[in-house]
Amino acid sequence: MVRPWSKDKETGAPIEGILERVEMPVPELQPGESLVEVAGCGVCHTDLGYFYEGVPTVQKPPLILGHEISGRVVAGDLEGKNVLVPAVMPCNKCPICAAGRENRCLAQKMPGNSLGPYGGFASHIPVPSRDLCVIEDTKGVPLAHYAVVADAVTTPYQAAMRASLQQGDLAVVIGAGGGVGVYMTQVVKALGAKFVIAVDIDDWKLERALKYGADATINSRGKDPRSVQDEFREICKAQGLPHNWGWKIFEVSGSKAGQEIGLALLSFVGKMIVVGFNTAKVEYSISRLMAFDAEIIGTWGCPPKHYPKVLEMVQTGKIQIEPFLETRPMSSIKEAFEEAHSGKLTKRIVLVPDF
Repeated sequence: MVRPWSKDKETGAPIEGILERVEMPVPELQPGESLVEVAGCGVCHTDLGYFYEGVPTVQKPPLILGHEISGRVVAGDLEGKNVLVPAVMPCNKCPICAAGRENRCLAQKMPGNSLGPYGGFASHIPVPSRDLCVIEDTKGVPLAHYAVVADAVTTPYQAAMRASLQQGDLAVVIGAGGGVGVYMTQVVKALGAKFVIAVDIDDWKLERALKYGADATINSRGKDPRSVQDEFREICKAQGLPHNWGWKIFEVSGSKAGQEIGLALLSFVGKMIVVGFNTAKVEYSISRLMAFDAEIIGTWGCPPKHYPKVLEMVQTGKIQIEPFLETRPMSSIKEAFEEAHSGKLTKRIVLVPDF
């Protein structure tokens, strides 16, 4: 459980939260709820934002973080079923839900944020049953491994839907080596992108990206947006592709530098989909959107209705998850957070309850 943040007395800056192991009673289930025994919960950049940066949660601390969950229903509806717990669960009753934008429902329940004090870094979690995605057959993959599908894979799929990605489209993935970026690249390729350019700051991650969806790469380390733009144009010229129209740009790094690169590449009838999050401000002349007839699009999570399709893509091998994750005991959460926050991880950590 994360205890409340405090603030530095001199600067007013938030001081990171405090992790504590606590025991809580199993809650009494309400009608329409299931109790899920957690098999695994992924450590997401969003969790780090809550913990280290004071990004506010709907349910104020103390609360249990974790929203990337796979597990088994042990009570209530769907008892005995293996499931994915959607990272965002809509009310399905409001005008936003009725408009098909239920992933951004204002009354949504998100584990580790707005779902009471309950999150995935626990042994059990009570959740609404109607949005659970049943895994009928794990196909020999450990149930804990499917946790990454609950956010790291489904979020890129929703981003592709927001971009209206079509067969033959051209795509750029900025932050292609990160915990979500490795799936963003695979998703756009699996959905039919003709040519995918991966942008990252690590050569070895870019080499890996070429094996999982990318057709070309750009290392942006130490380069300004204009330099990256020049390399992008050289790739386009070599491949006989347009450099100034039609590209769909997925900014997944969640960094100011990544956002600035995306804006530099955005051109005529293009789209930039903002997937990653940070609190920095970026300067941009929005009149360029008018001149380019271009779009900047935000995306949040993924509606539960898409989970079965994404699960199918994983289970049929269109999207690979095994090379990009590792499991660790839940009791090592402090060390996992520290390592993830350092930016040195090569794989996404999935924490498995060991208590």
